[in-house]
Amino acid sequence: MTLLEIRLLTVEEYDRMTEIGIFDEDERVELLAGQIVKMAAKGTAHGAAIARTKILLDNRLVQRIFVRLQDPVRMNNYSQPEPDISVVIPDPLYYEDHHPTASEIYLIIEVADTTLRTDCGIKAKIYAESGIADYWVLDVNNRQLHVFREPSQDGYQSRVILADDASISLLQFPDCYFLVSDMLRPLNY
Repeated sequence: MTLLEIRLLTVEEYDRMTEIGIFDEDERVELLAGQIVKMAAKGTAHGAAIARTKILLDNRLVQRIFVRLQDPVRMNNYSQPEPDISVVIPDPLYYEDHHPTASEIYLIIEVADTTLRTDCGIKAKIYAESGIADYWVLDVNNRQLHVFREPSQDGYQSRVILADDASISLLQFPDCYFLVSDMLRPLNY
């Protein structure tokens, strides 16, 4: 059996396709490892976790960071994912002239309600290969935070799963702690 040779798309080709309208404006896709991938539909728990986390980050790290929601980040020539949250270096143009690159990113957070396997698999590999030092996957179903650190070309060398009662801080801002549960739906609802 002969495997087919697959032609991978570059970020530049993907961006041109977007600019000329090949994708419907409401179509949710992203470029991962040279392939156009459909993004999962957003559930209510997913959206609420994103909102809670953004407020938490904005309040605790005011004027030290810029938080982007579901906007593209450029990882390499073949991957331009749209993470749920990217915590980036403040930019005077608010990244109007380019998407943030790995050197401008403090933290990437994916919120998983139906995407845990993808977020902890292919996305973790892409982020590690790109040198993202701090990558979190918030599992809203199991009330856990998967923390990936120590990136290498072989993936992350450190992966820890924290329960909702654990505290966490960004690598770049170790003085700023918050509870995993602060990002999740309160237990008494």
